[in-house]
Amino acid sequence: MKHFSTKNIIIIGILSALSFILMLINVPLPFFPPFLKIDIADIPAYIGFALFGGGVGFLIIILKIVLYAIIAASEPIGPIGNLLASISFLVPIYLIYRNKKTNKSLITGILVGTLVLTVILSLLNYFVLLPLYGMIIDQRDIVENLKTLITVGIIPFNIVKGLLVGAVIYLVHIKIIPVLRNITEKNTRL
Repeated sequence: MKHFSTKNIIIIGILSALSFILMLINVPLPFFPPFLKIDIADIPAYIGFALFGGGVGFLIIILKIVLYAIIAASEPIGPIGNLLASISFLVPIYLIYRNKKTNKSLITGILVGTLVLTVILSLLNYFVLLPLYGMIIDQRDIVENLKTLITVGIIPFNIVKGLLVGAVIYLVHIKIIPVLRNITEKNTRL
């Protein structure tokens, strides 16, 4: 088991809080249903994956969702969807990059993560999330129009989201991760 210095534990806490704050800053994209909003809350979790490994990346995602569920959520479906989206997007990026640490593998990871995000969220939204959401807010039209909503809303939105967030991850990885890695590895080898 890895031993984390107090400094690294503080960095993990800051990344978790930052991820939660970034989740609150979300923007709807034109031409998509208004409940589909993009945020960059996965960036701090990606930093956790890159600096400390998979366990810390998962921890940051979970802490973000728990904070959001306690403080800001009005229903449980959104936080559950966000949790599953973050995991389905970030885990492929982490696993592909971890095995071969090159810019090409990072780009491959982002593309695979976008594909996995799109497929998993399309299936989950079709069979579970949107039907539950439709029942909670009493919107029968959501349930009656699932195929259309998935085809013209969920699928293109997740592709756009994956590519936009992936572009930010790439820039963060090139410019910020080396600096943060230097800070976290001083005095403590992980």
